[in-house]
Amino acid sequence: MGRKRGIMSDQLKEEIAKELGFYDTVKQEGWGGIRARDAGNMVKRAIQIAEEQLTRGKS
Repeated sequence: MGRKRGIMSDQLKEEIAKELGFYDTVKQEGWGGIRARDAGNMVKRAIQIAEEQLTRGKS
């Protein structure tokens, strides 16, 4: 069974990585080079962004 493609766009992932300060690692080592903690923080930030967009859309 193959891996499913991620939901987040590459552009969003790169923006969040830059915001959280580990984009240099991504550039040098790829996404597999980031720490689990960084990946978790990236998911948390993506959820925050999605929630903010939903909140703005309901107003």
